[in-house]
Amino acid sequence: MDPDAETPAWVAGGDLWCVSRTPDELSLICAFGQVPPEVRCEGPWRALQVQGPLDFALTGILAALAVPLAKAGIPIFALSTFDTDYLLVKANQLEAAAVALRGAGHRVQ
Repeated sequence: MDPDAETPAWVAGGDLWCVSRTPDELSLICAFGQVPPEVRCEGPWRALQVQGPLDFALTGILAALAVPLAKAGIPIFALSTFDTDYLLVKANQLEAAAVALRGAGHRVQ
């Protein structure tokens, strides 16, 4: 959305939602069904949560998850919070993402 746009009320709600504002854009993450039809969006996505909380001194966590997904041809959208990280994958690639991560030794529930 336009960087000067007001944060819409419809973004809030659900298990995972986020608002990011930069000088270039207002970016919203929310349940796909909450987005009005006139709003440009990408999705639907599914979120994989990294078990946390994570120590900020840890390195390579996202790389260890992103590399096997990249090798499997699965694009990601990474989102980090204070306690953990989330990897968003396209809904139709969720099972392939789980297979790729398990193949790299990660536990996926």
